[in-house]
Amino acid sequence: MHQNVEQDERTWQRLKILIVSRVIILSVFSLVTFFLGTIRSAIPVSQEILHVIYAVMGIMYIFSIFYTLLLRKKKYFQINIYFQLAADIGLVSFLVYLTGSIGSNYSLLYTLVIIYSAIFLGRRGALIFASVCGIAYGLVLDLEYFNLIPTFYSTGRDYSVEVRDVFVRIIVHILSFYIVAFLASVVVEQEKKTRSLLVERESAFDQLDLLFRSIIESVDTGIMTTTLQGRIKTFNRAAETITGFQLKSVENRQIEDIFPMFASLFVKDKNTMIKNRQEIIIKDRSGMPIYLGCAISPLKDRNGLQIGHILIFQDMTEIKHMEENLEKSKRLALIGEMAAGLAHEMRNPLASITGSIQLLGQTENMEETDRRLMQIILRGKDRLENFVRDFLLLARPVPDVREPVNIDEVIEEVVENLKMSNEWTESIKIVKTSSGQNKAFANKEQIRQIIQNLVINAVQAVEGTGNLLLEINAINLEDKKD
Repeated sequence: MHQNVEQDERTWQRLKILIVSRVIILSVFSLVTFFLGTIRSAIPVSQEILHVIYAVMGIMYIFSIFYTLLLRKKKYFQINIYFQLAADIGLVSFLVYLTGSIGSNYSLLYTLVIIYSAIFLGRRGALIFASVCGIAYGLVLDLEYFNLIPTFYSTGRDYSVEVRDVFVRIIVHILSFYIVAFLASVVVEQEKKTRSLLVERESAFDQLDLLFRSIIESVDTGIMTTTLQGRIKTFNRAAETITGFQLKSVENRQIEDIFPMFASLFVKDKNTMIKNRQEIIIKDRSGMPIYLGCAISPLKDRNGLQIGHILIFQDMTEIKHMEENLEKSKRLALIGEMAAGLAHEMRNPLASITGSIQLLGQTENMEETDRRLMQIILRGKDRLENFVRDFLLLARPVPDVREPVNIDEVIEEVVENLKMSNEWTESIKIVKTSSGQNKAFANKEQIRQIIQNLVINAVQAVEGTGNLLLEINAINLEDKKD
């Protein structure tokens, strides 16, 4: 009988219940026997037989204590079950023997032993112990019938028992034992299959619930559910991050108490909702305003009945700030465009001033004071033109078009233009040195502007006579090291 025993927590609990139930039944049986046999002498048995019954009851109590101690040793779990089955079969057989053998009604207790053997050992164990019960019952009847053991209790029957009666009684009981074993094992197996299916479905449900919670907690959109009465039930991680409130601080509280602005999503009747997306402003835990894009939908059960509300919201604060900055940029761009237009219009009067001053400068017999004043006007005009040019360059940047540029040619153009301007004086001598062909891949207009600014600054820094040294060297930036 190498039947595997399922040693799970449920089986342990059942075995404990079996031990406790046996103790209760023994106690009731002992009290009834003592009351009927000792106090009222209601059963026609001698005191010696009662003493034997009490002794057997005492032995079963000792066995129950032994079962309980053995239950603590998991490695003896299977032995514990077999030992209890064998002891119970012996006890039932003894009760059958004491109460008239063939006429005893205690033979029904064999079925209880067979049933719990099916619970603990399965179909094979139930059939084996059904056979043991049949053998034990038949042995008691045969031994008493053939006077191999004395008769303890006489039923007072006025008919004789023949061999065929004993044989039929034994066969009927054995068949009933097998039927009970088979039916009990079928029920137990069905119960195990049902329990296994239930465990699988619970596991699948737990996995689905875990997946659902993972999805809810992973999205960056705040999700909050409320009851029909407006009490907050769930609050995902994104909602905590957006609002600054933790679930434990808002759970089961009225939504109007925590987020009054959410009440605008409901009409007077809470069952009537505004489903279109809206933008509202709430305050977080620190009192700072938060711009939210919100939408609300009914929360329904599997039967389609509404059980609450689902509120979905997203933090729009950063987007709002970007929109405000974009609006400011548009206004600044408009102002810059208007200023660029004004600067462009200023060039025409400056050109007229330049032409007029130059014509006046050609007048003969002009006093030196007037000539100095005209030079001051021209220098102011040049500074104003430079300012307008720089402003236009900032407002309307030159497209970054790069091409091969000959630096020597650009310097020649800048020097030639400088000699034609009012900044130039004959007292300054330009000395230019070059290492050869100096070319660069750059924006030609930007290079010209840089060189022109450097040369003009150098000329303005010379007081009286002096030399302006222009040295040109080609440097490969890729070969330079920090």
